[in-house]
Amino acid sequence: MFTGLIESVGTIERVESRGSGCVLGVGTAVGAELAPGDSIAVNGVCLTVTTPRPNGFSVDVSPETLRVTTLGTFEAGRIVNLERPLRADARLGGHFVLGHVDGVGRIRALRKDGASYWIDVEAPQELARLLIAKGSIALDGISLTVANLDGRVFGVQIVPFTWQHTAIAFAKPGDPVNLEADVLGKYVARLMDEQTAKTGTP
Repeated sequence: MFTGLIESVGTIERVESRGSGCVLGVGTAVGAELAPGDSIAVNGVCLTVTTPRPNGFSVDVSPETLRVTTLGTFEAGRIVNLERPLRADARLGGHFVLGHVDGVGRIRALRKDGASYWIDVEAPQELARLLIAKGSIALDGISLTVANLDGRVFGVQIVPFTWQHTAIAFAKPGDPVNLEADVLGKYVARLMDEQTAKTGTP
């Protein structure tokens, strides 16, 4: 489990095809604190460290993960968000993030607002019902608040600290982004769907 508070950024050093999947080599100082089998979120996708190094680590990426996230578009040189799992004795900031991407959205607009930035994102249709104004959303692993909502398009504001310390500073309109809706909302939606199926009443 993660919190959406990005710990560090890394650089994709290599993308090596492995059948229908691939191996990603990531450069980061966090590598010195990792062990084989550790979980780490890369742009919001929970992956397993296979080979840690003092200056980075490698992970295997399955074909399904490549299909349902943005990882299939990664190339060497890309800057990515990194977060290690939440420790049981740590304070919980952000919100509960599982690292299980629900869908890929697309940045519609990006504009400056004082020292902060607004980003408008179009979510896939199947995610629209899980978005609520002032609710939580993870965008490329970053815990953010849905500041405004218009159908499938939602807006988030990026404060200067987040802009300066995450890969979101390299985003531009048209870019795909990994989205994970609030897990609590997903459970509520599931329960409501089952109740509707049983009673026929929405």
